Amino acid sequence: MKRVTVFCGSSFGTDEIYKTQAILLGNKLAEENIGLVYGGANVGLMGAVADGVLEKGGEVFGVLPNFLRSKEIAHDHLTELFLVETMHERKTKMNDLCDGVIALPGGFGTLEEFFEMLTWAQLGLHKKPIAILNIDGFYDSLITFIQTTVDKGFLKQVNQDMLIVSDNIEELLDKMKNYEAPTVGKWITKEEV
Repeated sequence: MKRVTVFCGSSFGTDEIYKTQAILLGNKLAEENIGLVYGGANVGLMGAVADGVLEKGGEVFGVLPNFLRSKEIAHDHLTELFLVETMHERKTKMNDLCDGVIALPGGFGTLEEFFEMLTWAQLGLHKKPIAILNIDGFYDSLITFIQTTVDKGFLKQVNQDMLIVSDNIEELLDKMKNYEAPTVGKWITKEEV
């Protein structure tokens, strides 16, 4: 992997561990010579992961819609900042620049971006690893819900298995490097329910 997109919150959340782990992820990406692609802001976990990469001399590529430039405050020290017009253009550009995706804690925006990339993988539009760094159990309820979608016949087990989850940065990156995309189609047949 040459570059990884990280989706995460533009705030720090309620627990210091989120910021600490975001910085450590950034440090590890730089140490492994993996560039960061992210939302381009210098606030919250977004800024923390970028700073983590930069403090270890790594490359950071930000993608920021013009209308968020004043709200999210563009990071001043990036390798490159791409300005786009829409949120969809942002996700498309981030996808074009990366070889994999990691979700850190965040809100609606993080989830929306993450699930679009996961859906694109499910549809076979890319074969990139999609991962959750499950810091302090933040995503436990979401992981349980995804299992419910399988149990109720709305998602194939093979598609759930595409999702890489770990609470350990090194293990997560190792799983991503060894990921192989499924070769089955998305559609659930009547026989599979």
